[in-house]
Amino acid sequence: MSTCTIHAEHTHTHGPDCGHARVTHDDHVDYFHDGHVHHEHAGHWDECEVTPHAVAEDHGDHTHGPDCGHEAVEHGDHVDYVHDGHRHAPHGDHYDEH
Repeated sequence: MSTCTIHAEHTHTHGPDCGHARVTHDDHVDYFHDGHVHHEHAGHWDECEVTPHAVAEDHGDHTHGPDCGHEAVEHGDHVDYVHDGHRHAPHGDHYDEH
């Protein structure tokens, strides 16, 4: 389930060369911007969060962190890691799939 609110005064146009991290999400592309996620919808930009977060696949011995090789993106009160086209966020003893 997604909850979205319109990001009213969004003058920046996101795209492949805008400089923000991006990840494919369902049938659209999400852009990480100012600690939240945006995607274009019906001529405006939505700020989106996917709730509830699902547990991501087992990472085995891999631990996301500053030197793990995955892009780190500030997201609210935590850091997401862009991993294989989706976002992972540390949560307890596992990672959440965002």
